[in-house]
Amino acid sequence: MKLNSARVLMTAAMLLTGANAAEAHIVAARLGDFYMGASHPLTDLPDVVLWTATGILAGALGAPKGRWLIPVFPLGLLVGLPLGHVFGAASAQLADATMMLVIGMLLAAAVQVPTFLLCAIAFAVAVVRGAANGADLGPETDRLLFAAGLACAGYGVITLTMALTALFERTRSDGAASWRTIAVRALGGWIAAIGLMMASLVFAS
Repeated sequence: MKLNSARVLMTAAMLLTGANAAEAHIVAARLGDFYMGASHPLTDLPDVVLWTATGILAGALGAPKGRWLIPVFPLGLLVGLPLGHVFGAASAQLADATMMLVIGMLLAAAVQVPTFLLCAIAFAVAVVRGAANGADLGPETDRLLFAAGLACAGYGVITLTMALTALFERTRSDGAASWRTIAVRALGGWIAAIGLMMASLVFAS
């Protein structure tokens, strides 16, 4: 019994030591800032809603228009990242709400947005959200690695959301595309409603 207890204690000690060593290695290599840049926006509700909404809008408009967002959106995040001190909390929340409302209404109305306007909307979303992520950075954060992680996350989310939306809306011979289009438009209505609620909270506070 004592032997088994000793083995359990030794195993636990080895695991803890290994975990600490691994964590120390990552921090020493400063890769933690890259992972923080990639994961931070995925835990923030405005980022999740706006990034997804932008990808859905691009996918609903089709690949010829949507593919322009693949370089535009990460570039906007990089441009906005150093502007974190420019936007106040209230102005950032109002900007988020406005963009949710605009994108949601465009989706709900199934508006054929021109490519230039789509890129402008996506760039504006990326700049504002890049600034919001930059405002949370501490002085010890490696901004270059954080920016690389943030841009990679933006590229991945926009590309995957856009591709899944385009695939979902793809026309089929059985006429299934009609209800799919309605589903995307209904989702746009929900996104617009979230934006309207956020704007109401900003003005009420």
